[in-house]
Amino acid sequence: MLEGKAVIGETDMLQAMQQDALDLAAKALDFFDVTEATEIARFIKKEFDKMYGPGWQCIVGTDFGSFVTHCSGCFIYFCVGSLAILLFRGSAGLEADPADDQFAALKTVKA
Repeated sequence: MLEGKAVIGETDMLQAMQQDALDLAAKALDFFDVTEATEIARFIKKEFDKMYGPGWQCIVGTDFGSFVTHCSGCFIYFCVGSLAILLFRGSAGLEADPADDQFAALKTVKA
């Protein structure tokens, strides 16, 4: 595991769920080298799917940007050393504004 404490950047998760995310990251870093970002992400994602149901997404790396839609209460971004971890449960976009839907006109076309 990387030495150092995890630093949470942003989250809307309950405290217990946050702790599960941090614990799983520590466990993943015991199993995998810090350079195996995909394996770390896969491990955390699959464990969260087991614990909290399907639909979780995990991004791990040292330099990435993101802009995601997530379910309320299901988002955490934290760092352990230089490794950043983004974990969230995807949203189907039910809250999306119909005016933003670029395919709205296609849906109304009848064959």
